[in-house]
Amino acid sequence: MTGTVFDIAQMTVNDGPGVRTTVFLKGCPLRCQWCHNPEGLSPEPELMVTPNGCLQCGACKRACPHPERCTGCGSCVLVCPAQVRRICGKRYTPEELAALLLKDREILTALGGGVTFSGGEPTAQSAFLTAVLDLLPGMHRAIETSGYCQSDRFQAVLDRVDYIFMDIKLVNCDKHRFYTGVDNNLILQNLERVKGCGKPFCIRVPLIPGVNDDRENLEQTAALLVDCPSLERVELLPYHRTAGAKYSMVGRAYQPGFDQTREPRADREPFERLGIPCSIL
Repeated sequence: MTGTVFDIAQMTVNDGPGVRTTVFLKGCPLRCQWCHNPEGLSPEPELMVTPNGCLQCGACKRACPHPERCTGCGSCVLVCPAQVRRICGKRYTPEELAALLLKDREILTALGGGVTFSGGEPTAQSAFLTAVLDLLPGMHRAIETSGYCQSDRFQAVLDRVDYIFMDIKLVNCDKHRFYTGVDNNLILQNLERVKGCGKPFCIRVPLIPGVNDDRENLEQTAALLVDCPSLERVELLPYHRTAGAKYSMVGRAYQPGFDQTREPRADREPFERLGIPCSIL
């Protein structure tokens, strides 16, 4: 078994308690129109190019054995004199990734932290993820998830982590399908599993202008979170206009179906009125 990782960030402070290492697993079943990690969408390693530094020397084209369609072989990476090309995504066995993470166990534990698995959508590689989690004794383990995962696989992950970050993007099913490509039935079912698992969790709401920052959606979201003893807080994450910056680097077009020039409405009142701690990041 192998899993694909597109980044490992060390000494992060916003992905759980203390200081942490955050592992970004590749692949996501959602297609959120505001996604700011397009390199995490495909489950496969892929070529990533920073176009501004390209010298237009043609070395990459001459070295490419598959000019009709990129296969991510990396031949062009080796010959690029400007070093603006790289393969995004590295395959690990569970044992290889766990060994890498365990090297920092003592210092992360001393700093009150641990390891967090993000994405993409980390549960999209659920078998690999649970295998790695089982190999991290003594480390605090957290997950950042959309909750879009089959119930048995999601429960297996919940059983192995100590802290959960979960997104709630839209409560209305039709709007959720339009803006993310999937309905939210699985997500709402898995939210109930998070609420009932007894482990501390945080709900994150990415605030997208004209999509989910209206009063109705925020009130509906808050209503889902009433009387949840394990809920530590809700975090509102306003949309940033730089979200589309990396799309061309992986050969994708950024075409959001909303007015990205408008500032999102960040309203904590629907949560605070119900006694739910809420912050704006």
